[in-house]
Amino acid sequence: MQNGARYQAVLELITEIFRDMKPADGIINDYLRARKYIGSKDRRFITELTWQIIRNRMKLTFDAGSNQPRRILLTAVRDRLDEVFDGSPYGLAPLTDEEKAWLEKNDDEVYPDYVEAECPEWLFAKIKNVDLCKALNVPAPADFRVNLHSRGEVLRRLQSEGIEMAPTPYSPLGLRCEQRLALGNCMAYQEGWLEVQDEASQLAALLCDVRPEHKIMDFCCGAGGKSLALAHLLGNQGKILAHDVNAKRLEAIKPRLQRLGIKNIELTELVADSDRDFDRFIIDAPCSGTGTWRRAPDGKFRLSPAMLENLTRTQSEILEKAVLKVKAGGRIIYITCSVLAEENEQIIDKFAAAHPEFAPVNLRQIWEKFTEAPYPHRSEKMLRMSPLTTGTDGFFIAVLEKCA
Repeated sequence: MQNGARYQAVLELITEIFRDMKPADGIINDYLRARKYIGSKDRRFITELTWQIIRNRMKLTFDAGSNQPRRILLTAVRDRLDEVFDGSPYGLAPLTDEEKAWLEKNDDEVYPDYVEAECPEWLFAKIKNVDLCKALNVPAPADFRVNLHSRGEVLRRLQSEGIEMAPTPYSPLGLRCEQRLALGNCMAYQEGWLEVQDEASQLAALLCDVRPEHKIMDFCCGAGGKSLALAHLLGNQGKILAHDVNAKRLEAIKPRLQRLGIKNIELTELVADSDRDFDRFIIDAPCSGTGTWRRAPDGKFRLSPAMLENLTRTQSEILEKAVLKVKAGGRIIYITCSVLAEENEQIIDKFAAAHPEFAPVNLRQIWEKFTEAPYPHRSEKMLRMSPLTTGTDGFFIAVLEKCA
């Protein structure tokens, strides 16, 4: 593939991604899948440069003085313009006179905080933490959870395959891989010895504190990661109801159940009206996903104030449904992958004020049952995790017990 053509591919990709209509990973995958003639080295170059531009979109847009993709690309590669804008048959058109004149300018303006943070201004006004935003903009390592085996057994199995992983610092179920790993070539993964799951999500599953005799609902389970972790914690005993209104998401869980050998999860789109005796009602709440920006940095640009308002309304509505489903002594576990207070503490504070029959459970005590790592948050009623504090995705957990 000619050098100019690689940059042309990047321009086509960021032009589509910056419409902010679809997730970037899907756009990139579809683009490359439709162009099988692109070789592996060219694919890697195109993918890496595209993600680099996405992760620096605020600064590049600020420096370019424009949100036009070509101007942003020009700004990103201004140290190698001749090889990029070479006018080759499949490459980018040469620089215009106007672009050349713009390049001669040398503005050294100081970035506003929200630009330095690589965060849309309206969202930064809510987060107000440059360091947190920067940490959320660094690519995440690959975290895995052991499945139906001990961590030591899985580590030895991986070492026999020549794969190096290290235990995660907080979750006793987790392994972390710093190298690029092709899961299709990892027999331990193919045979269900481990599963992809961020350490924070593993810890959320542990804090559900489930037992085989519990009646358990994983509400809005999405991709099913926490249900699968709970199944491992229960040793494939008992039963977990995994609920989602999206039938396609539920269908996508089935191959994972088969690969992992999980037999104690029942998938359902409905919750029976008569079901009012759950011991654990786990709400994997629909949320902004602000805590997952390490993996999906483009998500911040698809979020809007109206979407956030709808999400917080939905979160409160789901909590109200849960009130009717939990028996005395049962617990609601509220989980988000958000770093926004209005989806986390504010939601729980509002709920607690309306429902004095629910009391917060001491999370430090549950934490210390499962891990020797120090409890990472000042509050024992609500737990926040983030790349800054725990080296994980941004997660929030609150556990509320219904008084007898």
